[in-house]
Amino acid sequence: MINTHDILETINMIDNENLDVRTITMGISLLDCIDSDIQKACTKVYDKICGYAENLVKTGEDISREYGIPIVNKRIAVTPIAMLAGACPTTSPVHFARALDRAAKTVGVNFIGGYSALVHKGFGPGDYGLIESIPEALSETQFVCSSVNIGSTKAGINMDAVKKMGQIVKKAAELTADRDCIGAAKLVVFCNAPEDNPFMAGAFHGAGEPDCVINVGVSGPGVVRAAIAKASPNDDITAIADIIKKTAFKITRMGQLVAQEASRRLCVPFGIVDLSLAPTPAIGDSVADILEGMGLEQCGAHGTTAALALLNDAVKKGGVMASSHVGGLSGAFIPVSEDQGMIAAAKSGALTLTKLEAMTAVCSVGLDMIVVPGDITPEIISGIIADEAAIGMVNSKTTAVRLIPAIGKKVGEELNFGGLLGYGPVMDINTKSPSIFVNRGGRIPAPLQSLKN
Repeated sequence: MINTHDILETINMIDNENLDVRTITMGISLLDCIDSDIQKACTKVYDKICGYAENLVKTGEDISREYGIPIVNKRIAVTPIAMLAGACPTTSPVHFARALDRAAKTVGVNFIGGYSALVHKGFGPGDYGLIESIPEALSETQFVCSSVNIGSTKAGINMDAVKKMGQIVKKAAELTADRDCIGAAKLVVFCNAPEDNPFMAGAFHGAGEPDCVINVGVSGPGVVRAAIAKASPNDDITAIADIIKKTAFKITRMGQLVAQEASRRLCVPFGIVDLSLAPTPAIGDSVADILEGMGLEQCGAHGTTAALALLNDAVKKGGVMASSHVGGLSGAFIPVSEDQGMIAAAKSGALTLTKLEAMTAVCSVGLDMIVVPGDITPEIISGIIADEAAIGMVNSKTTAVRLIPAIGKKVGEELNFGGLLGYGPVMDINTKSPSIFVNRGGRIPAPLQSLKN
């Protein structure tokens, strides 16, 4: 039985501590839309998305109203479009991006992810053409998000793709320079990308997924921060970990409820709950605030990586007991522009790009929503991608890079994306060139820990 205390506690979390379901994401397979005629393929894509997702937004709003649970975003993830583009080698894949954008607008979702390619072991039919088209596709569309997986623990790191993505990130920023370089903010470069991630911009519907599925991402940094604030000053680190675990359990149970209800109403299988702590620019909804609540003067101080490791582990341990299917990324996110505490730490100089890279070894994503100087070279971007992919490959974890070159801006200036994407200060970078290393190409071999069979 649910007791009165639990009900009141949940209401307080929602009303005062920014607890929400960050997204209901419908994953849709487009494999049966493949056609050598790109216009026919695009029509099939549009029709299938609109058919499956016709009631997605309404269902999310109905559940939110009936249960009193904020559901911030309703999103769609589709099969990596490079798999469809391979059947149309002589036509620009941007046609698919336009079809995705029209479908997203028709059904009313916030974002649609899957303008993606998986090239961790090499380029297949459609992959190179799609990657080349990403800047144009993101500049022309409003709702489309893109991702490219360039490495994995099993395959190693495709350095040819790493080199290419440095160029693509820079060009995506340049083509949208008049809109605060938003194109680069909708592009993620992955190592070990999960097939069931409901969060943008990296969501896509993996080849091993069912025809259609509902994945839910929950978020509650404010709830965890408030729980730690109530701890006794005499509580040791083990006690802090227990507080986080218990709080993560409660947050995830709410996500499980929403996921199962959405699945039932939409007659679509329930996939996973992603139990990530995803911050927003709102005051009090910050992962940095949680780390500071553990006893750091400011996020970025020595001890930050250890505190984040504790947080990530405790969130996973608490959440995994609360849901029958946990997946996606699941853990703590550290997107600088989306986290008020990290914005403040970056502005003060306490949080640097080097420290963020160290933190990505123990968090759930990677270098996320980081604004860098507009004159950054593609080779330096590629070097940052390679470093981050190496952390993911060696540690058998997902890592990602979402850098936004601020075209025309220098360190200390800002970009403002609005909404959940927030705003961010231009951060300093190491300008020593990795050009010769990046231009060697080839593939970094998979590490020894890949041989687990």
